[in-house]
Amino acid sequence: MSTTAASVVDDLAGKTPNNLDALWMPFTANRQFKANPRLLVSAEGMHYRSVDGREILDGTAGLWCVNAGHGRKEIIEAVQRQAERMDYAPSFQMAHPLQFELAARLTAMLPGDLDHAFFTNSGSESVDTALKIALAYHQANGEPGRTRLIGRERGYHGVGFGGISVGGIGNNRRQFRNQLPEVDHLPHTHSLEHNAFSRGQPEWGAHLADSLTSLIQLHGADSIAAVIVEPMAGSTGVLIPPAGYLRRLRNICDQNGILLIFDEVITGFGRLGASFACELFDIVPDIVTLAKGLTNASVPMGGVVVRKGIHDALMTGPEHLIELFHGYTYSGHPLACAAGLAALDVYRQDELFDRAADLAPYWEEAVHSLRDRKHVIDLRNLGLVAGIELEPRPGKPTTRAYDAFVRCFEEGLLVRTTGDVIALSPPLIVERSHIDRMFGVIGDTLDQVA
Repeated sequence: MSTTAASVVDDLAGKTPNNLDALWMPFTANRQFKANPRLLVSAEGMHYRSVDGREILDGTAGLWCVNAGHGRKEIIEAVQRQAERMDYAPSFQMAHPLQFELAARLTAMLPGDLDHAFFTNSGSESVDTALKIALAYHQANGEPGRTRLIGRERGYHGVGFGGISVGGIGNNRRQFRNQLPEVDHLPHTHSLEHNAFSRGQPEWGAHLADSLTSLIQLHGADSIAAVIVEPMAGSTGVLIPPAGYLRRLRNICDQNGILLIFDEVITGFGRLGASFACELFDIVPDIVTLAKGLTNASVPMGGVVVRKGIHDALMTGPEHLIELFHGYTYSGHPLACAAGLAALDVYRQDELFDRAADLAPYWEEAVHSLRDRKHVIDLRNLGLVAGIELEPRPGKPTTRAYDAFVRCFEEGLLVRTTGDVIALSPPLIVERSHIDRMFGVIGDTLDQVA
C-alpha cells in the first residue's frame, strides 16, 4: 500500500517517531532532548497539544511569533485558496499582485516616510538585507567610505553572518570566527544595580546612548554606515530600553549622517501594545526589519521597510539596470503574502494591538507578583512581554532556568528560557485567566526548583 504525505501527518499526530537521529535540531541540546523529547502535535487558540495528549498553555506565542493565536481559520483559508490558484511565482523581473498589496498595507502601518518594503523569508534574512541596503545607500549617496556597522552587546539579530557580526550574544558568535570586519558594539542597557524590578521602562540608562558618540570619535563619523538595535531586546532575556535612550540614539545618528535600524522582528505587530515599537516610542528609524508576526508564523516570511530617501537614492541611473543586486528565491512568496494579508486583517478586525495595550497593566501586576519567589533577582515587563531573571546556580549557569522550563512544560505551560531568564510573550488573544494560570504555574515551579 502506498503512503501519502497526508497519511504520514495523521499517523504521526499521536506518537513519537521511531527514529530521532536524522534531525539536527536548531538551538537545542540535541542529545539531552532526544533522551526525553518534548513533542507538540497540534495547536488551537492559546494551546498546544503534546504527543501524549496533554494541553499546553502557550506562554511564548510559539517563538514570539503567533501573535493572533494558533489555528486562525482566516489565515488557513487564505493560504489554501492561494495554493490552489498559484503555488509559486518568481520574484526576479516578475511579480504577482499580492506582493504589492501586502507592501502597501504594511507600509501604511508604519510612521513617517517608511514607505518601501522589501520581502525576505525570516528575521535573519531581514537583518542581512537591511545591512546591505544601508551600505548600498551610502555608496549611492556619494559616501562609499561609510562601511562600519554598529550593533550592541547582548543584541540578537538572527543567525546570518551579518546578524551575528552586529549581534552581541557570545555563544552565537564563538563558533564562527570569520565574521564581518568593521563592526563595533554599544554597551547593553541592563543593570541589576540600578534598574532591578522596574515596571515598564527603567529611569536609569538613557546616558548609555552617548557611547555612540565615543565610537564616532574613535572611528570617525564618516566611516559609520548604520547602527542597529532592537527597541526591546527579546532573545537575550527581555531588556527594556531606558526612558529616553532610543531618542538619544536617534538624535546622535541624525547629527552624524548615520542610519538607524530598528530590528522589530519581535516587537512588531502588537507585542508591546502598539503596531510597532517605533510607533510606541514615537521615533522614526531609517530602516525597520520585520518577520515573526507578519504572517502570524503560519508561513515563513520577513521584510525590510525603508524610508523614502533611502529607496529613492538607489532609483537612479539607466532604468534598465537593476538597482539593488539582492533578493531571495522566495521573496514575496504567494502563500506567504496571502498569509500576511490575512494576518493583518485579523489584527485589525480583532483590535489585537489595542487589546494588548489594555491588558498590559494586568500583565504587569502578574509579573511583579513573583517578586518574593525563590531565586528571583529581577522582573521586567513592557506590553505583553516579561523577563524573570533567576539567580544562577554556582558554577552551573543556565541550569536553574532550564529546569524551570522543563517543569513548567510538565505542568502544562510553555515558557522560553535564555541564560537564566524565563521569557514570556503570549499570543495577544490571552485572557486574564490564562495570565493567572501562567504565573501560578511559574510561581509554584520557582518554589520547587532548587
